[in-house]
Amino acid sequence: MKNLSLASLLFFATTVTTLSHAQTPPPAKAFHYSTIDALLAGAYEGELTVDELKLKGDFGIGTFNRVDGEMIVLDGEVFQFKADGSVVKASGTQLTPFAVVTRFNTDFRYDISKETSMKELEDMLDQRLDNKNLFYAIRVEGDFKQLTTRAIAPQDKPYKPLAEVTKTQTLFNYTNTKGVLVGFRSPGFAKGFNVPGYHWHYLSNDHKAGGHVLALSLSHGAIKVGAVSDIEIKLPTNDQFATTNQTLDRSKELKAVEGLRKD
Repeated sequence: MKNLSLASLLFFATTVTTLSHAQTPPPAKAFHYSTIDALLAGAYEGELTVDELKLKGDFGIGTFNRVDGEMIVLDGEVFQFKADGSVVKASGTQLTPFAVVTRFNTDFRYDISKETSMKELEDMLDQRLDNKNLFYAIRVEGDFKQLTTRAIAPQDKPYKPLAEVTKTQTLFNYTNTKGVLVGFRSPGFAKGFNVPGYHWHYLSNDHKAGGHVLALSLSHGAIKVGAVSDIEIKLPTNDQFATTNQTLDRSKELKAVEGLRKD
């Protein structure tokens, strides 16, 4: 390279640096609307539309205003699993009071070929996660021997706290379904704005089953995991959110809402 001019050397160095940066993917980012404590307290009305949410990610979970069913965001589409057991594609104008989405990227994957419960699945994931202070998006595609899910019917004002509402939730028991678990693992410090630990929603391939997952038995499947190190949080600006008491410790309420795990 001794015959190269200084200008040529500078061009070469600049080109290599640019290529190096181009080959480094940006950190995965999750978009978070509202807080789990606000939802627990009964703040069931948000201002974010489904169309606006889809601009922020193609994979995620949440609910709809008045907690009208469970939200599953999969491959860029937003689905609503209702308390009557039906699955519909959400309209772009529907509103959400709570949702978490990301653009899913796979950092690592592995396969499961034996019957696995929810606890066993989460324990296996924990063993493989090097940094438990990051957020993780998790996609599990497989055959499910058994699934217990729930959905909540739309609520009317005055809204009761979510722990009270879930006492009247509708439970669904499915056997031998094929589909996708859409989930997130959040670190312990996320308490207050997200669910610490694992949070799973489900959608079957035929769109006939779904919901917030309470228990499962996975026969075999492929697990894809993507780390998330960048979080964007957007908060509602309505009076309901403004007047919600979010200074309380709602960990017991959250446990009741997330409960009923038959492992």
